[in-house]
Amino acid sequence: MDAPLEALRTEAIAAIASAADEAAIEQARIRFLGQQGALTALSKGMKDVSKDDKPRIGKLLNDVRAAVTAALDERKAALQGDADKAAFSGVDVTLPGTPAGFAGKGTLHPITQLLDRTTAIFRRMGFALAEGPDIETEWHCFDALNTPADHPARNEQDTFYMASSDGSAEGRLLRTHTSTVQIRTMEKTAPPIRIIAPGAAYRRDEIDATHLAQFTQMEGLYVDEGVSVADLKGTLEFFFRELFGNDAKFRFRPHFFPFTEPSYEVDIKTSMLGATDRWLEIAGCGMVDPAVLEAVNTKRGDRAFDPEKFTGFAFGFGLDRLAMIMSGTPDIRYFTNSDQRFLAQF
Repeated sequence: MDAPLEALRTEAIAAIASAADEAAIEQARIRFLGQQGALTALSKGMKDVSKDDKPRIGKLLNDVRAAVTAALDERKAALQGDADKAAFSGVDVTLPGTPAGFAGKGTLHPITQLLDRTTAIFRRMGFALAEGPDIETEWHCFDALNTPADHPARNEQDTFYMASSDGSAEGRLLRTHTSTVQIRTMEKTAPPIRIIAPGAAYRRDEIDATHLAQFTQMEGLYVDEGVSVADLKGTLEFFFRELFGNDAKFRFRPHFFPFTEPSYEVDIKTSMLGATDRWLEIAGCGMVDPAVLEAVNTKRGDRAFDPEKFTGFAFGFGLDRLAMIMSGTPDIRYFTNSDQRFLAQF
């Protein structure tokens, strides 16, 4: 079998070397190495080889198979190289590259830009940044904030409650405001406290041009001896004038919140924003209700926040709403749609 195997090696390598494309290479592979191929047919003759010659013929058979396989791989690689060279033959590598996809430079999301800007303003007034979990307890979200059990905000139609595997309530929920961070901060830290608490809040609102089920809120808390309404008013007026300009006009309108007394809503005159002259509500605020301080004292097990000694104010507003006002965006959903035509403006 020596001569037939050597002849097959020579014939196969010559046929493979002359293959002009991948189809011809595949035909050569089937012709020589396939189940009905020439090498397979020769290997069947091993049964007729003498016992003494079988090791030598078996080795030669494997050598021929390896040589043909290597020739197939080499020819395939050569053809691919030729194809690549032809594809790039007309390319001028000295030309500048063509950017893929969106050609503009990326920027921070408009909500992130506003968050950074508002945080910087409050830091200048001595406020520290505080954070807390998005999944909260009813105590931190409602009870500690003097919210009665029958308050509408505690209804399942307004709040995302968690449930255990058996369907029973566990008292866990997605926080409806970042006031929970204020409570957690007071649990761990004695006064004086001066913090801001930006972050996501969640409510079961119908999604439309002015509402989302998840939005970004910025809240603040200041507790110390002698804190007054004048401090609250001065802080927010300074903040909003830094944000909207020194000529911006604001008013504090009496309101009600369970966790502050007295409570106010802050309005801005829209004519300062280039819109029709009217008042637009942009924030809620008030003096911390003594009941909130007492709830924290009970949780702490001390009198660190004695309402006879300490007072404080709190405030909160939606960053999404402020971003809409400042940019003239008519639909809050633009901020979540990831439309580059919209985001590229910022």
